[in-house]
Amino acid sequence: MKSRYDWAAAFKEDELFLKKWVEAGKPIPKIGIFVVTYNHVNLLAKTLRRIPPLILDLVEEIFVFDDASKDDTYLVAEGFKKVYGLEKLTVHRQSQNQGYGGNQKAGYIYAIERGLDYVILLHGDGQYAPEALPCLIRPVLEKGAKVVFGSRMIIPGEARRGGMPLYKYIGNKILTAYENFFLGLNLSEYHSGYRLYSTEILKKIPFTLNSNDFHFDTEIIIQIRELGEKIYEVPIPSFYGDEICYVNGIKYAWNIFWSIVHYKLYQMGLREDSRFKITSFMPSYQLKTHPFSSHMQIVKLVPYDKHVLDIGCGYGTILPFLIEKNCQVVGIALSSEEVDKRFSRYICCNLESISKIPYPEDSFDVVILADVLEHIKNPQKLLSEVRRVVKSDGIVIASTGNIALFLYRILLLLGLFPYSKKGILDETHVHLYTFKTFYQLMRQAGFKIIKVRTTPIPFELVLGEKLGRILTYLYYPLTKLRKTLFAYQFILVCQKESLFLPPKKK
Repeated sequence: MKSRYDWAAAFKEDELFLKKWVEAGKPIPKIGIFVVTYNHVNLLAKTLRRIPPLILDLVEEIFVFDDASKDDTYLVAEGFKKVYGLEKLTVHRQSQNQGYGGNQKAGYIYAIERGLDYVILLHGDGQYAPEALPCLIRPVLEKGAKVVFGSRMIIPGEARRGGMPLYKYIGNKILTAYENFFLGLNLSEYHSGYRLYSTEILKKIPFTLNSNDFHFDTEIIIQIRELGEKIYEVPIPSFYGDEICYVNGIKYAWNIFWSIVHYKLYQMGLREDSRFKITSFMPSYQLKTHPFSSHMQIVKLVPYDKHVLDIGCGYGTILPFLIEKNCQVVGIALSSEEVDKRFSRYICCNLESISKIPYPEDSFDVVILADVLEHIKNPQKLLSEVRRVVKSDGIVIASTGNIALFLYRILLLLGLFPYSKKGILDETHVHLYTFKTFYQLMRQAGFKIIKVRTTPIPFELVLGEKLGRILTYLYYPLTKLRKTLFAYQFILVCQKESLFLPPKKK
């Protein structure tokens, strides 16, 4: 069936863009084309010949990684280099088969060591059109993209017209929908092997810990998602010819299913997984807008027109909501983020070493300690300062996670205690509290508890906004029924308690 989309015109347009870019004297980053190949003796040379001449001039290097082929693929690559005198082409042969993912790891390490800025993954069997290489490079020059995927599914009907078998098309759609739902992305396809990565991004993610199998491609998407980097997609044609597919579809789908499950368990703090421990430049604690979340409940507890001290406020997570209540807010935190300018004052300091809050006694109507005390080695020292600066009729709002949540009780029974990047088992926590120990902490600091609030498990952060919110609403009554077992967090509203008993009446 003939394609309705004019791919030749699309390729020409992107190539023309690159030509104009070069003619204008604009800089071109160091780009490498990484060709993965295995038993492609009859296809590799054809694929290399299809790389556009403009691309051959622009790229820094084309490096072929033969994954210990059982045929003469390696010799074909070496022969191609000699026949065409292509000095930019280097050929590498694995001594043992590394698998699709393992071969990629070797190539990306090579790209980083060579000092390349970008690396494009190209399959040696020609399934992904080399003529589309300008399409992947254009977003880098035009938009500063760090990750670009070629997608066969963007243009409706083109995948099938290009020869994609119906069972693969349906499987692709189902798996992509599953991955989008649980990763909160909106990609048209997760299963294309035509990809461009910035080596800057590759340096930030532990891709060497990923599988050596075909679901390596899914795991690296999860890592990029965890890093918070945007993935750009460009349309590419689909082609199925004489190439041999080495993917076991059932095994591939099963592995993808479990990769997503493991990631969601990691997000919930129920599984330790080094693959997904990624340092990003996104705020560690993002705003939770569900009405039962700790952020929204704390905002609701703050009265209007008050002088507020927000300790451990970060860059100003809940500040906009407090301003809406006409509050003047002083923030205290050690934040590397760009701080919200609407704080009436922002004090940058380490809460662990703070000796005195620089305000006189009875300065604040409200003091907020949202998920702070579990990070402090000596919380009593900080709480004594809080007691000093809060007014006698003011309130202190403190929240913390519940280590006695039923999920963690089950994990302990199984002998597991998986620290994670965030959540109750955040690896930066130095104290973990049950309701009783948190209650006692505030009482020993000289506060009486006047209100207790609970929060449900934040399902929307794990299962997506729609399904997550429904489950959160259904789960919330359990936190009221038995807070010590089902509450994800506790929120205590406290007031100063007199340290001196009134004299007894005679």
